Formats: sequence, C-alpha cells, structure tokens
Amino acid sequence: MKTASPATPRQDLSAQIAEAIRDAIVEGRMITGERLPSEAELAEQFGVSRSTVREALKRLAAQSLIRTQRGAFGGAFVNRLSYEGAYSQQITTSTLLLSMNAVSFETSCEARYALERACAPLAARRRTAECLATMRAEIARQSQPDLSDEAFCASDVTLHRAFVDAAGNPVLSYQLAGAVEAMQPLMNMITFTARSRGEIVGLHTALADALEAQDAAAADTALHRLEAYTLTLGRDVMASRSRHGK
Repeated sequence: MKTASPATPRQDLSAQIAEAIRDAIVEGRMITGERLPSEAELAEQFGVSRSTVREALKRLAAQSLIRTQRGAFGGAFVNRLSYEGAYSQQITTSTLLLSMNAVSFETSCEARYALERACAPLAARRRTAECLATMRAEIARQSQPDLSDEAFCASDVTLHRAFVDAAGNPVLSYQLAGAVEAMQPLMNMITFTARSRGEIVGLHTALADALEAQDAAAADTALHRLEAYTLTLGRDVMASRSRHGK
C-alpha cells in the first residue's frame, strides 16, 4: 500500500489512506475476512497519527468495505460486500444526484424506463413464481380504494423492483436499485395528484401478464405505455404549476 505525504492536511491524508486500502481490497491484495494491520501499525506504515488512521477506517466502514470486531481477536476485517448490502448506498447516491443536480423529470423518466426495458427480455425468460406473485400482490394492493398516496407509491416501487429482479441478474438489480428507488419516488411526487390509479393498475397488469406469458415484446410495450403515460402526466402537472406560478 502507498504511504501518504506528511505535508498533506489530515482530512486529505485519511482519504488517501482509505483509498490505498480500498485499492488493495479491490485489486485482491487483501481478501475477504483478512484482518487489517492494527491502528498503530497502519499509523507507522503511513507515517501519520492514529487519529488519522481512525478516520480512514471510518471512511472504509461507511462504504461497507471493512467491518470491526471487538475482543481479544477483534480488529478491522475486510468485509464481504453483497449486492443487497450495497443497495442502500446506491439508492442514497442516486437520490442525492437527482436532487442536488436538478435532473429534469423527463430525463429521469427516460433513464429509468430505458434501463427497465433492457431487463424485459431477461425478465420474460427467467421470471419466477415468486416475482410474479409479488407483482400480482402489489397490483391487488394498488386496487384498494382506501390505499393512501404514500402506500400506493411504495407499492409502485415494490412492483417495479420485482420486475427488475425477475431478470435474475444481480448486477442489473443493483444498477436499477437507484433508478427505481430514487427516480420513481421523484416521479410519483410530481404525478400522484393527476394520475388515474385505474390506468396505472391496468398498465401494471399488462406488464405482469406479459411476464407470465414470457412475452418480452408485450413487456416492452407495457413499459413504453407506462413511460408515455408518466411523461404526459408530468408535462401536464408542470404546465399547470407554471400557469399558477408554483
């Protein structure tokens, strides 16, 4: 691992040390379950204080790259990062990117449905009974007249996550976690007052029916229709807000 320059501010040093350890993990020079050197050993290796090393380890723990264990056999260990475990970080990052960079509604919509349509052929071929059951259960839930707007939005997310997971590809599921979990609530907030729940339920039913029939073309068509409907709602809501100065 690289040593850090002592002339660098402590915050930058901790980032450099974290990056050096991260590189060693990513490149396979440190393997899952391996114990990192002690704080004192790392401080000596990098020529920094133990508090700087501690900050670097906190950065790595925040990225789920290491885990700490107390006791006689404790210390910091290389963590086994799973796709599922990384979902929350991906969702948080995507949400921040969308909110802080003022990504337009249409850009978000275009990206999400382009990514979902990429899953359609795989989802149609590989869908499981469990994924179909989840989608059907959410469609039934969305049909309840007393369901709150918040619960409807949450159900919408669950249904689309089940569709993506039906592709049976953990890399796609990870990448789409941000698109579905971060983009879809944004779109829901904009359109929930104007949309027809019946229309949404009908489109979701068409999507589930396509997967059950293993018809990739029909699934793609259902997603195109969902995108077109969502874009129309978004444009109408934006135009109405513009007219009313909101």
